[in-house]
Amino acid sequence: MFFRREKIKAPSFSDRLGDLTGAGFQTQSIANGRTLVTRMGVGAEVTEGGEPGTVNVGKAGVIVSNELGQLTDVGYQKVFVTASGKKVAARAEHLRALHDFTEDLRETLGMTSLYNQGLGSTNELHLYDRVEDRDGGAPKRPWEHAK
Repeated sequence: MFFRREKIKAPSFSDRLGDLTGAGFQTQSIANGRTLVTRMGVGAEVTEGGEPGTVNVGKAGVIVSNELGQLTDVGYQKVFVTASGKKVAARAEHLRALHDFTEDLRETLGMTSLYNQGLGSTNELHLYDRVEDRDGGAPKRPWEHAK
């Protein structure tokens, strides 16, 4: 007798989105092949990965007046900043909701959770620098006079 193993079917991107809607997330298609996944005021942008069945999770944050506000550390406080520049102070319930959302999203999509992400809310944007024009080339020096 021959024992045949069943071929493992890799779920497609639409299958993964169906899993998300079944888990209580709302999905909305936006520009450039991106999909906005939301639940209870928190959202994330997801795109189809390079390999079949993989999903890339992009920026995640709190929905602020119909925009996705991304968690940003400004040195003394964490805030959510939207693409239009609106800022909302990040409160404990925002961070807890964002953390729960991203953990549930990654689990539903079958992604692995990293240790540092499991500890709490991580962010990729930092606005620590209070010196103007520091990153825009040569800064203006107060002792040099304009000619």
